Amino acid sequence: MTTKLTLTIEKSTIEKAKDYARKTGRSLSDLIESYLDSVTKSNLEDDITNMPQKLKKLYGVVNFPKDMNHKKEIRKILGSKNSL
Repeated sequence: MTTKLTLTIEKSTIEKAKDYARKTGRSLSDLIESYLDSVTKSNLEDDITNMPQKLKKLYGVVNFPKDMNHKKEIRKILGSKNSL
């Protein structure tokens, strides 16, 4: 399902993007959608890259929830140890 989106972008940037889209035979919407897809996918890779080494070794062995925030989980564990 597609949804309409309104953006505020510098006029010169829009013109360059339209020119690029025209030269590559794509629509401006397609370019923006592809960009947003790539940005959101790379964030997951960055999260994995920035994981502590011990946790990274478990990645792929253990099925972590997709929305897991490893920093928050570590803080919870350390906080519970301090309160004992």
